[in-house]
Amino acid sequence: MKWSQLHIPTLRETPAEAEAISHQLLLRAGYVRQLAAGLYNYLFLAQRSLGKIQAIVREEMNAIGAQELLLPALQPAELWKETGRWDAMGANLFRLKDRFGRELCLGMTHEENMTALARGELRSYKQLPQLWYQIQTKYRDEPRPKAGLLRVRQFLMKDSYSFDIDGAGLDESYEKHRRAYERIFTRCGLRFFVVPAHSGSMGGSQSHEFMVASEAGEDFAVLCRSTGYAANLEKAVSRPAPPLASDPEGNFTPEPFHTPNQKTIADLSRFTGLPESSQMKSLVMVADGKPFLLLLRGDHQLSEAKFQDAAGAQDVRPAYPAEIIEWFGAAPGSLGPVGVANIPVLADKALEGRRNMICGANRDDYHLRHVTPGEDFAAAFHDLRQVAAGDTSVETGEPLEILKTIEIGHIFKLGYRYAEAMGLRVLDESGQEKTVIMGSYGIEIERILCAAVEASGEPSGMCLPRSIAPFEAVITPVNFTDPSIREAAERLYAGCRTAGIDVLLDDRDERPGVKFKDADLIGIPYRITIGKKLAEGKVELAGRFEKRTVEVALADVVSALQAGL
Repeated sequence: MKWSQLHIPTLRETPAEAEAISHQLLLRAGYVRQLAAGLYNYLFLAQRSLGKIQAIVREEMNAIGAQELLLPALQPAELWKETGRWDAMGANLFRLKDRFGRELCLGMTHEENMTALARGELRSYKQLPQLWYQIQTKYRDEPRPKAGLLRVRQFLMKDSYSFDIDGAGLDESYEKHRRAYERIFTRCGLRFFVVPAHSGSMGGSQSHEFMVASEAGEDFAVLCRSTGYAANLEKAVSRPAPPLASDPEGNFTPEPFHTPNQKTIADLSRFTGLPESSQMKSLVMVADGKPFLLLLRGDHQLSEAKFQDAAGAQDVRPAYPAEIIEWFGAAPGSLGPVGVANIPVLADKALEGRRNMICGANRDDYHLRHVTPGEDFAAAFHDLRQVAAGDTSVETGEPLEILKTIEIGHIFKLGYRYAEAMGLRVLDESGQEKTVIMGSYGIEIERILCAAVEASGEPSGMCLPRSIAPFEAVITPVNFTDPSIREAAERLYAGCRTAGIDVLLDDRDERPGVKFKDADLIGIPYRITIGKKLAEGKVELAGRFEKRTVEVALADVVSALQAGL
């Protein structure tokens, strides 16, 4: 294609509203334009890149025997009510009614729709396994869309679903997807890692996330570079850093003391002169409608995912202040485990072996000192906390890193949750009805593009991997009005196209500096500059990834591009 025929509206200045590197560069390079909060128009260059990403996804999904379908984005509420997710999804689900008053939603995922389709189509174990996928628009009513295409209200997702007769079949389908995802992200030029993750509202027994390290991300992963350990922050385990002060020695009886207006762990630390690690943090959570008192070291944070697993619950939430007062007789900030009898108490393992700590007294403006877990109150000990800075590997004691990441893919073993709720059964070999076991596997298409931009972005522009760049190379004549330069450029352009190289010819009547800046900005990995060296039969070939420029004979450019620098 020729630049003069295209609409590529590059910007020299960074828009004030753009913070993430990918947001800045996709706007400046003319890939996207914002329509409203969380809604973007994809212009020509974006469509080309996203199209190439989708082509890679399709090739790899087809290679594992998956069949592409397309299901409606608009879905009836009845399907979501069958699984209970109509209420569980809350305000994130776009809801509407048709002219007859029937409730509908815009799908943020398609488990219900796919299960309903399978329920109507699958009758026998002989039809299994099935792998069905689609690339469909999804909708999520984000309360705070931000970071450009990283957190939006409308996005493209490849979602696939496996249907198997037993757990062994699900294991095989899951592994097929894991390997396919690794090939997809490798072909898209991303440096990624895979971590065990929490299934959240999707449910199921196992899930893994595919992550790319980036300061623009909103997820966190824990890594140990020496051992290769990696996990989502919600699921990661570690050895906690030791408390900042030793526990007092001796066998003391819990003793109340007045702590007026000391509501937080930080307040109490200042009031007592003891570090936060000497306090016990009390949190009240509700799991499937049942209250729990959770205890953590004062300087630690709760992992709701770990609590959900420990409670064996489908739904968890913090207790409301009115509930806390009803159950404990005191407001948040003065709660503790001593004397609690009718509510299960779960304590984090970092409290095992601790002595003579401080906790709330279940009396407003009072706390207890000299409280020893396991002696002054009974509790079940679980790993409930998030990994924190300074923690080390459970296995080796090596230091752990906490990285901000972009989630680009997520795979789930759904198990029987959706099939049981929606009656998806087939006849087995003995003629008995058997519930189908399922998996679900998602890739957010735009996030692949954003992750690639974040990885390569610099003030002069982005450098996209060759496989997903809108063009593989740009031919830049320094003076297109010069007959010899124009003829060489046209001849090279034709040669590249004949060789199957996706090339852009910058035939604009612009200064060389403008052309160079635009070529760098829009992320094309190779630039061929045709200028003064043409008299010697040579051109300059610049590789953005390689960060070097070489002189190449005009006749050898096509082969050089095919080989790469």
